[in-house]
Amino acid sequence: MGWSDESKVLHFPRGHPSLLWKKCVVVNCESESHAVNGLCPACRTQWKIAGSPAVKDFADVPRARFRAYGLCAVSQCERPWTSMNSGLCEAHRSQRIKTLKVSMADFLKHPKVVARKSFGSCEVVACDRARSGQIPYCMNHGIQWRKVRDGADAAGLAAADEMRFRRTTAAISYLNECTLRGLPDRVVAELIYGLQQRTGQGVKTRADQVRPLVTHLLANEYRTLEDVLPGDLRPAVKNVWSTATTELRRLHLSPETERVKDEWDATVFGFRGTLRFTKITQPWLREAAKIWAYNDISRRRSKNAKAMVQNEIRFLVMLSDSLRLQRPGDHGNDPRDLSRSDIAGFLNRLTFLHNDGSMSPYARMTAIRGVRRILATMRGLGLRRPGQPMHGLPEDFTLDPEDVPLEGERNSEHRDLPAEVMRHVCAHLNSLEENTSREVRVAVELIIDTGRRPDEICQLRLDCLERDEQGKPVLVYTNIKANRLDRRLPITEPTAAVIVAQQERVRARYPNEDATQMKLIPALTRNPHGTRGLNDDWLTMRHRDWVVTLPDITIPIIVDIDGQHVTKMLPFDRNKIFLYAYRHTYAQRHADAGVAIDVLSDLMDHRQFGTTQVYYRVGETRRRDAVDRLATMHFDRHGNKIWREARALLDSEHLRRAVGEVAVPYGTCSEPSNVAAGGHDCPVRFRCVGCSHFSTDVSYLPDLQSYLADLLRSRERLRGALAADDWAKGEAMPSDEEIQRIRRLISQIGADVDDLSDEDRSQIEQAAATVRRARNQIIGLGTPRVRQPLPDLRQDRRA
Repeated sequence: MGWSDESKVLHFPRGHPSLLWKKCVVVNCESESHAVNGLCPACRTQWKIAGSPAVKDFADVPRARFRAYGLCAVSQCERPWTSMNSGLCEAHRSQRIKTLKVSMADFLKHPKVVARKSFGSCEVVACDRARSGQIPYCMNHGIQWRKVRDGADAAGLAAADEMRFRRTTAAISYLNECTLRGLPDRVVAELIYGLQQRTGQGVKTRADQVRPLVTHLLANEYRTLEDVLPGDLRPAVKNVWSTATTELRRLHLSPETERVKDEWDATVFGFRGTLRFTKITQPWLREAAKIWAYNDISRRRSKNAKAMVQNEIRFLVMLSDSLRLQRPGDHGNDPRDLSRSDIAGFLNRLTFLHNDGSMSPYARMTAIRGVRRILATMRGLGLRRPGQPMHGLPEDFTLDPEDVPLEGERNSEHRDLPAEVMRHVCAHLNSLEENTSREVRVAVELIIDTGRRPDEICQLRLDCLERDEQGKPVLVYTNIKANRLDRRLPITEPTAAVIVAQQERVRARYPNEDATQMKLIPALTRNPHGTRGLNDDWLTMRHRDWVVTLPDITIPIIVDIDGQHVTKMLPFDRNKIFLYAYRHTYAQRHADAGVAIDVLSDLMDHRQFGTTQVYYRVGETRRRDAVDRLATMHFDRHGNKIWREARALLDSEHLRRAVGEVAVPYGTCSEPSNVAAGGHDCPVRFRCVGCSHFSTDVSYLPDLQSYLADLLRSRERLRGALAADDWAKGEAMPSDEEIQRIRRLISQIGADVDDLSDEDRSQIEQAAATVRRARNQIIGLGTPRVRQPLPDLRQDRRA
């Protein structure tokens, strides 16, 4: 933005990303255009009168402009022209037409034509134009004054105040300028500062948004922007004023000034929004809460830190309400009078709300836990010392660990989406792009493909795609939640193609920007340099709006009708389709494909296996049903089928199929001493295929195949080991009998599976996948695993 302190004029440069303005596309038109078709308001009117022809054809016809300001064409004449068409001041125009009666070219060379002195400047304070005649105004303001004067006379009002007219009338606007002459210096400084901050935030501002605000400030003779009544402004102008006043207010704020207030502007701490303590009615508790929040908020780095602190304050509001209601005398205002009985009253109140149905068990537990933690922190901050808010608070006004209810098992309903639903969603991604934007579609597509959190995708760098040593694509991202930088995730070629196409669009949108600072999915507004990523909350709302518009989704569900299991197509609940569900789906489909828990934990970028297990789980009903099916495909060590009944499936037994068995590599063991030792006391040192107590089922077939391949590799490697003694080779060499036994076992299991019908084979394979997934969830035995192909959710794409 350009500013001339001498002329008091703001200049809006053409081509600026935030202060941009576009010239009208019509030839010879210098007016500003904000329309999609590139026409200024005047040309747009003429275009409609002409019958709305093709804009290109209309723009090629030069348009004459008569409303403009300039000086007389006579050399050194200081008076303004009467119009662009005449090009002469009033005196010279009259001389040419009435006296000399010559052409314009001859007139300018005529010896009798001499320059005229200016009548002086227009008396309107904001105007920089010259007078057009004897009247004290330029042509435009002279017309305006006559209208004001004649209007007052016609209405029978007192004579118009001409001096006020001169003070409060705005200047005649130019194309890319905004005149601030006539405004008090303070208002000028406030307005310029507000516009600077607005531009720095990447907010687009046009001159036609600022001019009406200046006109309003002049007309009402405001001495500061804070005096303006926002109800008098139209929305676009009000937005400029609001930004300026907000930034002015924040100019004098700091954490130290906010900490003493009952409402804090969180921007001084680096966050958005307002922290409110007003609902805490006890003065001592409110002041203690402020001190606690002042120390706590600096420890948080999440963008939702303000909301998290406000939620903690809400726990103190519950304590405050309890003291106010249960102490009718002083309402808990004197901390010296409080005791353990007040804590008991608080706990009883939450218990009542829980039993009344007004508070969930989890909300009750977190509230009690939160109050206990905050009170302990307040004590640690020394707030019970003399002169501090909690001075005199008794020692027994505290919550003990026993006061916190045990955390019950929360609803474990799985949040992954069935493959049919995912295919339906992916098939309609084009409609998401049509209803929102390409950026939204790309963000959702990458969340589906990679299983990353929404904010991690929204904050991807433009150069987030790399190749590993094998030339395979790798996504480089930041785990924002755990603050882990430059995480690397293997991705498929189709996903990499989506990223490459998006990179090309971003570079085309910001051709002159530093690519290392730009985002892969830049925000659509307030983002002149492409350095601000799409807001994940906004993305969530757009995705939710789109899901509502999707055609009905039906999935096959097995229902019981008259004792028979029947598969019916039933509608799927749309509320279960949300962005984070795609992350659960990513985890579930990899678990279904046989990915080991340690590998899946790395893919999800979790530090602990327990966190990963939350993302996928096999339900008790599905597990029991799978085991019942696999009971018909149970084999002994020779490959002979065993028909047995699975009696129970206990979580505490880690998927033991029947009482008296323990899980071992590639199957189960029923040898009594080993079962009693939990599988750690095998008499034959885990030569399972040579033991009569060993049995297996079809779910272990991939493990057996991998184990056989391992034995064969080990045998060949040992045969080529020249440095080893014979006895060492003999001890380490896999026996031929074990290899033959495993081959026969694999062959027999495979043959029995092949003998099944297509429907039965499909059911057995699904049951085996279910049991394998649950087995991986519970424990890793270090057994080889074979990756299964991931389900094809994007049948429209091919690598």
